[in-house]
Amino acid sequence: MKLVLIAMAFAGCVCAHVVSMSSGDLTIDGSAAHYELRIPLYELPHVTSPETVLLSRIRFSSGGGGARMLSSHCAADPAHARYVCIADYRFPAPVEWLDVECTFPAAISATHVHVLRAQLGTDSRARQDQAVFDQAFQRATLRFRPPTAAEIAITEFLAGSVRALEGAVQLVFLAALALAARTRRELLALTLMFIGGQILAVVVVPFAAWQPAPRFVEAAAALTIAYLAVEILLLPGAGARWLVAGVLGGFHGLYFHLFLQTTGYGPAFVLAGAAAAETIVVAIFALVFSRVNRVARALHPVQVSASALLVFGMVRFALRLRN
Repeated sequence: MKLVLIAMAFAGCVCAHVVSMSSGDLTIDGSAAHYELRIPLYELPHVTSPETVLLSRIRFSSGGGGARMLSSHCAADPAHARYVCIADYRFPAPVEWLDVECTFPAAISATHVHVLRAQLGTDSRARQDQAVFDQAFQRATLRFRPPTAAEIAITEFLAGSVRALEGAVQLVFLAALALAARTRRELLALTLMFIGGQILAVVVVPFAAWQPAPRFVEAAAALTIAYLAVEILLLPGAGARWLVAGVLGGFHGLYFHLFLQTTGYGPAFVLAGAAAAETIVVAIFALVFSRVNRVARALHPVQVSASALLVFGMVRFALRLRN
């Protein structure tokens, strides 16, 4: 009962969106720069004065001098369900490389991801660069040169690792996956099928006419936790649980589809990073649960934990329907 109450309190206060992304384009011409920020409207109900808060959370500088904002304008774009801010800046000198500090997660959501695309120059010789910001990576230097193959691999692998573990829903589901395994062999099968489901979703969805909405992805992710908890509680001897893990992995793969679509990253390294992080975390959860089960078997830790997961999943689902 204590774990159930803890899960209710935890789920009730963790309101950050699983799918929390924005994008921006910065065009630099000499010492002048033009920036356009686009963020979904559903991210902003709790943000006071977004017309000033948002642009104050991203700073540009070059050569040790910060860019000065000359003008700005923000407004809702209901037709595309987004909020758009446009700003013009002036640097102390013509830009050759760019330093960026972005703290959107502090104002929007702990899991927020901002993708910045920058272009240096406006003619046929213009050079592009890109950076992805989140709570862990708030600063970047854009040098406007083609990245090496090693830099691409490392950047995308780390991005996949972080995305796989950055939210409460992702971590709680991996805990549920470890809890659902009754043997080590089944744990391996569940993990592989879950990862396979994610990969399949990323591969198939781009070819489908259906584009998943962020709110649907969030609600589906919460329900996967609740469903797996029900499977543990009501069907303790059910077979083919590996198949269930594969299907649920497909729903989680929708998040990576949206992330790849926003960033333009290649799926191979992103999914490899996600798979590595998820495998490690599932193994850690499985080790913890096995030790707890041996020490406190009389307290029925599997059933109590599954009940807590069920409550967490249902509360998260309700929150996503309401917000």
